[in-house]
Amino acid sequence: MDIWLWVIISILVVFVVALLIKIHLLQKAAKEIEDALADRLITDTNTLIDISTRDKYMCSLAASINIQLHKLCMERHHFQQGDKELKDAITNISHDLRTPLTAICGYLDLLEQEEKSEAAKRYIEIIQNRTEMLKHLTSELFQYSVILTTKDDIICNPIIINNVLEDSIAAFYASIHEHNITPNIYITERKIIKNLDYSALSRVFANLLNNAMKYSDGDLDISLLETGEIIFTNTASKLNEIQVGKLFDRFYTVETARKSTGLGLAIARTLVEQMNGTISAKYENNRLHIYIVF
Repeated sequence: MDIWLWVIISILVVFVVALLIKIHLLQKAAKEIEDALADRLITDTNTLIDISTRDKYMCSLAASINIQLHKLCMERHHFQQGDKELKDAITNISHDLRTPLTAICGYLDLLEQEEKSEAAKRYIEIIQNRTEMLKHLTSELFQYSVILTTKDDIICNPIIINNVLEDSIAAFYASIHEHNITPNIYITERKIIKNLDYSALSRVFANLLNNAMKYSDGDLDISLLETGEIIFTNTASKLNEIQVGKLFDRFYTVETARKSTGLGLAIARTLVEQMNGTISAKYENNRLHIYIVF
């Protein structure tokens, strides 16, 4: 009787050991699949997921994931090609538009020197205003396409953010007052030094100031905190949370785009991200807050 008991116990021990080994191998295979999948999602490679176990269920899972990864890789290449073609098309179209627009402006200047009726003067003034607006929109479109295709041209050096922000505000101060906005400015005395591109950062501040002039109800708070966080805040009663959530989307405009391509904040986001920073917006109590952190 004791012999049979020991036999049964031995069989159970062997069974438990085998089961533990099986569980260990399955866990190892699952970990291999997890790590390989994470790697394939961030790298552009056709290498398949391979696992050490020969368990048919885990092998079937790996094979199924490889099929989906292949489809994802094809779609990624298709998207990248389409995105490149779109950027090239935008660059070419905006570039081609600049030459005839320059010629139109030149002829309008010549017309200004000719004798004309009051009605003709009024029509020419309207044409000039629309032409200048079109020049601005074309330039913005061209700049956006250039920024997307020349991201490697961003050269970061240690710069004092305080100085760049002060210079940007000074450059826009007259325009801000023309929009009946009195800015409230707080810039910490502590020098905030970061590795950034001076021209890119200036462009970011310029676009944010332009945005404030579009949507502000008459106020503007600009802060550079001791932590290095930059905050632009203004009352914007015409906006809502849904619109604010889309402000950084390219070609998005709050109103029908007659005076804007909707690229100003998209350009700002692109430049900030190229300098390894983050930019975000929040809408609270009818006030728009834009935060930048490097």
